[in-house]
Amino acid sequence: MKGPAAERLRRLRWWLTVLFTATNTVGLIILAPVIITLDAQRGAAEIDNQLNVVTQPVLRLINTSNDALITARVSGDVLNTKCPQFAILPGTAAESFPRADSGRNCTPVDPKVLEDLANTAVTDGNPLLADRKAQNGHRIRVAIEPFKNPNGLPAGAVLAWVDTEDQLHQHNRLTTVVLLVCAVLIGAAALLGYWLSGRAIRPAMAALEQQETLLAETAHDLRTPVAALRALAETAARDPEQRAELLPRTVRLAGRMGDIIDGLLVRARLAAGVEHLAVQPVWLDQLVAGVVEDLPTEGARISLVSAPTMVRADPTLLQRAIGNLLDNAMRHGRAPGADQAIVTVTVADGRVTVADQGPGIDPAVGADLFDSFTSGAGSTGLGLSIVRWVALSHGGDLKVYNAEEGGAIFEFELPTAQ
Repeated sequence: MKGPAAERLRRLRWWLTVLFTATNTVGLIILAPVIITLDAQRGAAEIDNQLNVVTQPVLRLINTSNDALITARVSGDVLNTKCPQFAILPGTAAESFPRADSGRNCTPVDPKVLEDLANTAVTDGNPLLADRKAQNGHRIRVAIEPFKNPNGLPAGAVLAWVDTEDQLHQHNRLTTVVLLVCAVLIGAAALLGYWLSGRAIRPAMAALEQQETLLAETAHDLRTPVAALRALAETAARDPEQRAELLPRTVRLAGRMGDIIDGLLVRARLAAGVEHLAVQPVWLDQLVAGVVEDLPTEGARISLVSAPTMVRADPTLLQRAIGNLLDNAMRHGRAPGADQAIVTVTVADGRVTVADQGPGIDPAVGADLFDSFTSGAGSTGLGLSIVRWVALSHGGDLKVYNAEEGGAIFEFELPTAQ
C-alpha cells in the first residue's frame, strides 16, 4: 500500500518504536547503576564482616598489664592460623611494645603502611576502614580497631586485612554482564516495540486499505454505467424523438448505478465487520435475466438459458457479481476477427455459467486471475476479484477453465435453497 497516508502511518510506527525503545533504555540506564552499586556495597559489606570477625575476637583475647602487652591467648587461638591476616601494633600516643603478627602470612603488606594506619586510628581513637595496596600490587581492605591500657590511655591497635582482588574481579564481571544484558534488552525492546507498534496501527492500515479498495472498486464498477449513461444522454440530445424511449433506460441505468454504490458501501462495511449480509431467498434465474436485460450490450450478443433455481443470497451483491461476470465476458469474449462478442449464460441448480468465444485464459495468469487488478487479458481491474469475494462470502465458489473449442468458461456456484 502506497500514498501519503500510508507513509505517515509507517513513520508513526517508527516513532512509536523509537519511543518504546527510548523508554526502556532510560529504565535500564537507571536500573543498571543501581544493580552495580548494590553489588559493590554487598561485596564491601562481606569483606568488612570478614575483618570484623577477626578484629573483635583479637581485642577480647589481648590484655595489657603494667604497661605490658600480653598476647599469649591470641597465639593459641584458631584465628592465628587462618586468613584474614592480622597484627597488633603500638600507637604514637602509647608506650611502645613489640609488634605481634598472626601466624599465617596471607597477604604481605609494607609495615610502614600498617604503622601509619595504626597511628591514625590510635590518635583519633576511632575504628577505621581503609583501602591500600599490598606488596604484590593487589588491593587490600584494612580494618583498624584501637584499644586502651588499663589506665584508659591509648595503647595500640589491632589491624586485619584481606586481599580484595578476587572480589573486584567478580564485581567487574558482573558489571560487564549487566551492560551486555542491557544491550540485549535494548535490542529486544526495539524489536518488540516495532512488533507492538505494527499491531497498534494495523487497524488503521486495514481501514486505509479498505478505503483505497472502496475507491478503486467504485471507479471500476461505475466506469461502464457512466459510459452508457453518457451515451444515452448524447443520443437523446442529438435525437429528441428518441427521448421518450431512452428516458426509461436512463432511469434504470441510474438506479443500477445507485445499487452499485450501495453494494460497494455494503461490502466495505462487511469487510470492516460492522454489517452482515442481507441474505434472503432469491430466484437466481430471474435475477440473472434482469441483469442481462438491463446490461448495455455495446454490440455483444448474449443468449440466456435458465431453469428455475432458488438460492439464499444478498440480491444486491449477487446482481453486482453477475454484472461483473457478463461485463468481463463482453470485454474479452470476442473471437479473433469477429465483430461482436458472443456470450452464453446458463442458469441451473444454483450455478451460473458464463461462456464466451474469446482467446480464453492464459495459463500463466490463471493462478492470479481472481486477484485485485488482474484480468485474463492482462489489463487491470477488480471485477473478477469482487465476483469471487461474493461467491465465497455466500459459501459458494468461482471456477474458470478454457473450453475445448475455444473461449473461457466461468462457473459461479452458490448453495441452493429448498
